[in-house]
Amino acid sequence: MSQHAEPAPPAGNTPDLPPVDALIVVDVQSAFVTGDGAVPAAARLVDRTTDLLARARRDGALVVHLQNDGPPGAEDEPHTPGWELHHPVEPGPRELVIRKPHDDGFAETPLGGVLADAGVRALAVCGVMSEMCVQATARTALARGYRVVVPHDAHATQDVPAAPGISEVVPAATVSRVAAYALGSDAEVTVRASEVTFTAPAAD
Repeated sequence: MSQHAEPAPPAGNTPDLPPVDALIVVDVQSAFVTGDGAVPAAARLVDRTTDLLARARRDGALVVHLQNDGPPGAEDEPHTPGWELHHPVEPGPRELVIRKPHDDGFAETPLGGVLADAGVRALAVCGVMSEMCVQATARTALARGYRVVVPHDAHATQDVPAAPGISEVVPAATVSRVAAYALGSDAEVTVRASEVTFTAPAAD
């Protein structure tokens, strides 16, 4: 499957979309976006997350990179090449890395406190995997009262393999769409990455 990035479509379908004041980049780690284990839409994902990061930084939004700590032997086992974040981090008061032991980026991590301390009210969630860590993190953010945007072209996952007597292969794009749709009507899941805008959190 080709790994060439698709050109980003022009913004404009949602001209009145309010800005978000935080960007949560979920598990964009080497194991998931490079090499044989990369998600099918890896090139597009990297292109979109690169753009989101650049604009979030430019406009003063809080940026949080979530980094999954996989179990021993996993492709994202800590301190292995696959565990490393793909995007360079620009550490500072508005950008940090939070390691996580579970799918949900809020579970047993300081993420909730970081967002509260910064005065964040709305956030965009992107990354991998759509039906696991992206969905779990977005769902908890919704439960905590945040406005949540999950750009449809900035999260990705793997195909679900065929299971005899159950189903044929479920394409990754379908899995991602269903995962986002399952968040319900409170999440904004049909927005394109190019349509997300940013602002600084209230605490600034």
